[in-house]
Amino acid sequence: MRILTHRKTRGQKNVTRHERNAERIRTHITRGDTVMVMRGEDKGKEAKVTKIDLKSGRVTLEGAGLKMAKKHRRARKAEEQSGIIEMPRTVAVSNVMLLDPKSGEPTRVRTRVERDPKTKKRKTERVAVKSGDAIPTRR
Repeated sequence: MRILTHRKTRGQKNVTRHERNAERIRTHITRGDTVMVMRGEDKGKEAKVTKIDLKSGRVTLEGAGLKMAKKHRRARKAEEQSGIIEMPRTVAVSNVMLLDPKSGEPTRVRTRVERDPKTKKRKTERVAVKSGDAIPTRR
C-alpha cells in the first residue's frame, strides 16, 4: 500500500508551519531608494521605493510614467464615493536595480564592513559595484 503524501509539504518534515510563514527575503533595497525597473512593462523607468514587503519579495514604486493598478472600491461610509481608483503597483525585488549615486546607472550592491579598533563596533554600508561609492541610506 502506498503512503499518502502531500506535494506541498513533501521535503519539509522538520520545519513547522510558522517557520515557513516567517521566512523573509533579504534585499539590498530600502525604503526611499531610487531604483530602475529592469523587466516588465515599465522597463527603463526610474522610481522611488515607498514600501517593501519582505514576505512576498515585492516593492511598491512611485514615480512619473509608471503604470498604475486599478482597484474597484465600494463606499464604506455614506459620504465616501465608490468607483475605480488607481493605486501604485508592486514589482518583484528581482526586477529592480539600485541606481549608482555617482553616474545614475543601475548597479549591483556590495556590503562593506568596517570595524572600529577602539570600540570593536561594526559599521556596515552599502557600496555600488560600478563606482565603488557608498550608497547613502535615506530614513
